[in-house]
Amino acid sequence: MSIKTKLIAYLCTAGVIAAGITAAELSGGAAEKGRNAVETSASVAADKPVVVLDAGHGGADGGCVSVNGVPEKGINLSVMQTTRDILTLLGCEVRCTRVSDVSIHDKGIEGLAKQKQSDMENRLSVINGSGARLAVSIHQNQFTDPKYYGAQMFYKADSAESLRLAETLRERFRNHLQPDNERETKPVGSELYLIHNASCPAVMVECGFLSNPEEAAKLESPAYQQEVAFTVADGISRFLISEGEGEQLT
Repeated sequence: MSIKTKLIAYLCTAGVIAAGITAAELSGGAAEKGRNAVETSASVAADKPVVVLDAGHGGADGGCVSVNGVPEKGINLSVMQTTRDILTLLGCEVRCTRVSDVSIHDKGIEGLAKQKQSDMENRLSVINGSGARLAVSIHQNQFTDPKYYGAQMFYKADSAESLRLAETLRERFRNHLQPDNERETKPVGSELYLIHNASCPAVMVECGFLSNPEEAAKLESPAYQQEVAFTVADGISRFLISEGEGEQLT
């Protein structure tokens, strides 16, 4: 089953096709119309679960670079944008730390290190100031040995809900994209500032290894980026469903 077919079936189950979004429009990528239709639909609950999505890096900070010379930041943004659109269609209120290729550091700050520090502080403010039910930061991985591949989740240590979110995301990656992925979810501390200091369940999703030629080629593909986004959105929605949040998230 293609990712578009999965998405259409998923949204039909959630009841948003009845809100005026046709299968053809979904296949054509009319996410903006979809968001508007859902916003005006009576099927959207009054109290939406707030989800914060963070597309790692941005602006002068490109993140790691693939074996083909493609910086991580653009892949992160693409995956985040599609994840946002799907979750919005499913009835979540989605906040994003960035929506374009920018660093969100305070104006007037000079020097990459200080800009990065300010950027991270402002991202954390988005998470902790939004009343978020959860936060997911989207990244790509890299290692010196190109043989390594596969998505991996890093969760806020000493947070049972963060672990549950990480395991739910891991299971969805195995179900949809990587049935042979045996990478373990791992707890993190202060070395991952954003995840460690989040006031809600928080997970960093490393979608794959840009140092692996085969996986890098996939991750650079818009079609595969959509599949990854569907997988992340599926994991988030299942996490919410498990506690009865958002009746239309089915």
